[in-house]
Amino acid sequence: MSAALFRVVRVTEKTREKTSRPLAVFDLDGTLADSAHRQRFLERKPRDWDAFFAAAPQDPPLAEGVALALRSTQECEVVYLTGRPERCRRDTVEWLAAQGLPEGRVWMRRNDDRRPARRTKLDVLRRLARDREIHVLVDDDELVCDEAERAGFRVVRARWATASAALKDAQEREGRT
Repeated sequence: MSAALFRVVRVTEKTREKTSRPLAVFDLDGTLADSAHRQRFLERKPRDWDAFFAAAPQDPPLAEGVALALRSTQECEVVYLTGRPERCRRDTVEWLAAQGLPEGRVWMRRNDDRRPARRTKLDVLRRLARDREIHVLVDDDELVCDEAERAGFRVVRARWATASAALKDAQEREGRT
């Protein structure tokens, strides 16, 4: 085998500390990002998903969620779990950095995945929990929170933003965010 197939990784105390720290898992829309200005695209028939996601880079941050994410870095490694499709990765990562949020892995929905958020997010949480302690999930979707609590995860319900009825319906019925 070629040596190019292998990468040597030096394990340092900082690396060991990072991989042994519990995870604080944060949702984006309605938890860290205020998506209210773009929910109008979901109130149309048919819903305009392209416009909804294209407007995401203009989301203002939600102060309560951002403060909680920043505080969480004291005890945890912060990761992000969103129902946004993979095609939104670049905008999402740039938005997180622009808000001064902690660097962390971003888990996104496959572009063709239309399962309800409560299913997709719980699948990711269970995968993460195989190797790491999940300290907390912070999410605004009540159905996601209910499922996570039933599965034994500690949950903080992000109730600091108001989601439209169209967004709630879309999360459950259309599996888009």
